[in-house]
Amino acid sequence: MEKALHGFPVRASLDVQWGEMDLAGHVNNVNYLRWFEHARVAYLDKLGYPVVADPSRESLPGLILAKQDCKYLLPIDYPDTIILGIRVDGMWEDRFNMHCAMFSRRHQRLAAIANAMMVTFDYRHRRKTPIPDTLRQGILLLEQHTPEYPQP
Repeated sequence: MEKALHGFPVRASLDVQWGEMDLAGHVNNVNYLRWFEHARVAYLDKLGYPVVADPSRESLPGLILAKQDCKYLLPIDYPDTIILGIRVDGMWEDRFNMHCAMFSRRHQRLAAIANAMMVTFDYRHRRKTPIPDTLRQGILLLEQHTPEYPQP
């Protein structure tokens, strides 16, 4: 697991639930996307950045998911525990890419990888906005120990 999740500064673990499986006998692909969302929230929690948009707080924009992709490598089934590793691997003026890897403890291998493009969004004025310095600096500090992170 350590080798598969090397370079991911934030990790989260989830137990697979019986009800997450479908008629094919494995976890439905929609659940993978929910689990990746859980990892993104864990990352933002680690930064202390609010996950829920608050229109009354003009100083901190919210985040909106602009694009997401997932490569399924292994069907997951019950029982299992998945470990999610997440990092930011690219940052621009008003967006950043979050890369996530899902590791199956039961199978001892990667089960999926995903990317999510997050855009900083001013919900009050309904438009994208530059990444606030506090968020940018927090990401850079969190990723600092990860040598493969490309500096913006």
